[in-house]
Amino acid sequence: MTILTAKDIISGYTKVDILYNVNIKVEQGQIVSIIGPNGAGKSTLLKTIFGILKPRHGKVELKGEDITGLKPDKIVQKGISYVPQVDNVFPSLTIRENLEMGAFIRNDDYSGRIEDIYTLFPVLKDKSNQKASQLSGGQRQMVAMGRALMLDPGLLLLDEPSAGLAPRLVSMIFEKIIEINASGVAMIIVEQNAREALKMADHGYVLAMGKNVLDDTGEALLTSEEVGRLYLGG
Repeated sequence: MTILTAKDIISGYTKVDILYNVNIKVEQGQIVSIIGPNGAGKSTLLKTIFGILKPRHGKVELKGEDITGLKPDKIVQKGISYVPQVDNVFPSLTIRENLEMGAFIRNDDYSGRIEDIYTLFPVLKDKSNQKASQLSGGQRQMVAMGRALMLDPGLLLLDEPSAGLAPRLVSMIFEKIIEINASGVAMIIVEQNAREALKMADHGYVLAMGKNVLDDTGEALLTSEEVGRLYLGG
């Protein structure tokens, strides 16, 4: 089953287009990784899918429903959550308060969901009353991902989840991404660590200069001589 399609997307900022007729598709349960050089439009694509940016052309569909141009608060209610690269936690709030903020549209008892997040990220339970400003970069990333999962989304958008993290923490974050995906959450991941992103991807897209350059299975892109030469340092 197709979860999301973005068709012929032209999008950008003010009068400057960044994306030019970009197309991607996500099937149920997939991890889709988007790689490419800086400035390729990867983050712009996530922002367009999530409604932060409105495309000038093209269409975004969620399970066949046109969600093009909906505001982020409406997109969240449709089952999509988004973790931006920066400013993705409330630093003055505790870990638990951050998670509770993630449940802002729920009107049921979500305490069980918080416990699910603590099971996924045990260190957060140990520090639940600690302010996010006092956490390490890896712990803040866990809080951001946990908050995005509070609404039990069907699709999770992750923008550079490994950015700025120590190698040991990068491996741990990628392991958690695989674990989240195994629970049934489809994912779109924008990631500069292209090799690791493709290793865990069911499907991958290469963007350059705001355009689709290549797409294939993660394994096929990982072993592609062209991708290796241009984007994997090989």
